[in-house]
This record gives sequence, structure tokens and C-alpha cells, in this order.
Amino acid sequence: MIKFIKYSFFDLVRSYWTIIYFLFFIIVTSIILYFSADMTKSIVSMMNIVIVLIPLVSIIFGTIYYYSSREFIELLLAQPVSRSSLILGQYTGLSLSLSLSFVAGVSIPFLLYGILSGDHLHDFLLILLAGICLSFSMSAIAFSTALCHENKIRGFGIALFIWFFLAVLYDGLLLLLLILFSEYPTDSLAITVILLNPIDLSRVMIMLGLDISAMMGYTGAVFLKFFGTVKGIPVSVLAMLCWIIIPASVMVRITRKKDF
Repeated sequence: MIKFIKYSFFDLVRSYWTIIYFLFFIIVTSIILYFSADMTKSIVSMMNIVIVLIPLVSIIFGTIYYYSSREFIELLLAQPVSRSSLILGQYTGLSLSLSLSFVAGVSIPFLLYGILSGDHLHDFLLILLAGICLSFSMSAIAFSTALCHENKIRGFGIALFIWFFLAVLYDGLLLLLLILFSEYPTDSLAITVILLNPIDLSRVMIMLGLDISAMMGYTGAVFLKFFGTVKGIPVSVLAMLCWIIIPASVMVRITRKKDF
């Protein structure tokens, strides 16, 4: 599997779109740091970009990458190669290349501005952790979706809908649900709903680190009330790891049963 990871990683690192992705984060981060004197505001601005852009890019790039390399996968599977090793190698190489572009693109401006003091280092690391987890999670969802659908247009459309649902529709449906059940205790429901959405979970995790209760919204406030800051961050990190492991496991299971 290591050989597949290396091949996919170095192939994607040299990709034109990966370089654009890297340059985008350098430019945007530099602009945010230049125009914002408050480090907390800079982190919040970066959070808004991370929780929307990274899932979108990961799910689009993951779907395109699988479909573009499908013939190569079928050729390799004609050899005595493990299916799970091959697909996990490609998935890991893709996720690592996206994560590296994000981490490098965000870290370089912060280091050049020299504003990563001890007070804000924890918040900055949470931003990086959220971005990496989202890259791995949404890439796994993209691969799983593409593996389930031979038709490229249908697979790509479903992948985009998954992102649109998690990033846009989810909060609206949650609000409607809370209104409908306003006469009943909804704290447990709100926490469950947060855990079922990696994008919302990333936002709450970063907000817990920043300790900005006014910007958490209802679900974030409930999460903070139930777990607190000390327990809330480890719980949210553990839930994000589950959002990587479970989709990746589903991806491997589909690969083993799929008729290539």
C-alpha cells in the first residue's frame, strides 16, 4: 500500500490544481492577516473559509481523481494486487496532498507575519486539525460515492449534493426540526445532529478552542453546555476521527464487493 500512497501523493503534488489550491490559501491567508489586527478575528475568518472550501474541494477533487484514474485502477487490479490496498493507497495519497497544500498554504503566512504566539498557537493548530480531518473525511465520501456509481455525471452530481446538503441545507433543516420540537427537550437532539455533520462538528471544535460562545449558535452552545471546553474539544476530535474511519471503511467494503 505504501507504493500506491507514494505514487498517488507525488503524482498529485505536481498537479496543476494542487498548486493552485496551495497558492489560494497563501494569498487568502496573507490578505486576512494583513487587514486584520486581531488574531481571533483572523482565526474566525479562516474558519469560515476552511469549513466551506475544504469539503467542497475535497469532494470534487476526490470524485474527479477516481474517475480519471479508473482505467489505471482496472489495469492494476488485473495484477495480483490487493483491492483494498490499492484504493486506500490512492485515497491516502489524495488526502495527504490536499492536506499538505492546505497546511503549507496557511502556515507560511502565519510564520512570515510572526504572530503565532503561545496564546494563539492552540487556536491555529485547531484550524489545521479541522482542515486535515475534513480533507480526509470528504475525500473518503467522494471515493465511496464514485465507487457506487459508474456514471460520471451521476456520481459527480451526488457528490456535489452531499456537500451542498452538509454545508448549506443541514443547518436549515436542523433549525426547522428544533422549531417543530420546541416543546420538547432538544439538547440531546442538537448534540446528535452536530455529531452527524463533519462540517458543523469542525466549526464547533474551533469555536470551543476560541471560547466565543456568542458565535456558536444554538447547537454550539448546547455542545459547550453539555461537554464544556475541556471535554468538548477531545469529544469533537474523536467524532471527527470517526468521520474519517467510517467512510474509509465503507469505501474499502464497496471496493471488495465491486465488479471492476
